[in-house]
Amino acid sequence: MSETLTHPQIQDGWFREKPTLWPGQAMCLKVEEILCHENSLYQDVLVFKSETYGTVLVLDGVIQCTERDEFSYQEMITHLPMNSHPNPEKVLVIGGGDGGVLREIVKHKSVKEVILCEIDESVIRLSKKYLPKMAIGFDDPKVTIHIGDGFPFLEDKVDSFDIIITDASDPVGPAESLFQERYYELMKNALRPCGIISSQGECQWLHLELISAVQTYCHKLFPVVEYAFTTIPTYPSGQIGFMLCSNDPSINLKKPLRKWSEEEEEDLCRYYNAQVHEAAFVLPQFTKNVLKKIIPK
Repeated sequence: MSETLTHPQIQDGWFREKPTLWPGQAMCLKVEEILCHENSLYQDVLVFKSETYGTVLVLDGVIQCTERDEFSYQEMITHLPMNSHPNPEKVLVIGGGDGGVLREIVKHKSVKEVILCEIDESVIRLSKKYLPKMAIGFDDPKVTIHIGDGFPFLEDKVDSFDIIITDASDPVGPAESLFQERYYELMKNALRPCGIISSQGECQWLHLELISAVQTYCHKLFPVVEYAFTTIPTYPSGQIGFMLCSNDPSINLKKPLRKWSEEEEEDLCRYYNAQVHEAAFVLPQFTKNVLKKIIPK
């Protein structure tokens, strides 16, 4: 491990996550080398090389992505909405400064323009340097980068995007506003007809109350509201969810409207396929019991 760089969450060669939103448990990874540590205008940013998960990006003490398992999250938050839309041409990403969602979006041939709005330029800069296989999406000519807060960015956008993907960190610090009802109202206004949003939706094992609250106001705004999830070992409890909504009542988010061939899936994806798309919406009974109480009659 580097002798010149230290971090308070790395002790005896192990990184231990700061469990602000999941008290009583913490993910630990063995560290080979601290690659970078800086305090940006918004958050503590740490990049280290782990023994078993490759390079790891940490924001404010919480693991955001690792080279070994990032594809599960990036593919699912992207391809669930993209393959549910008949012809996604213009896409907005809020957050996603590591570039992984961009990498997945540009795999879709229908896409003509992608805008990424990221509040913290340091995440983009350090991801390009230390996570180049994720950040490759920044090199696509269809991509435009806007450095700023996604909340005000959306305020004057109306009927502008086919897909809006919110790749946010947890609802503390710079991402807190992205879990508010007003933010979902802004996304709704910014959607074109047949539009779909896909947002980081937290873990059903830990944040079911928050998930229920978000779904409650989403049902007021959208005719179609669904919760899906994926497995990912370095996120809390090994799962993360997605809130998906559409302004088109005829869209069935649970079944892909567009499908790649098996050969294309093998070439383009490491986690997502058409079967996994449908399975992602099959919820355990404890989650169904809570969410069914808020579905409008």
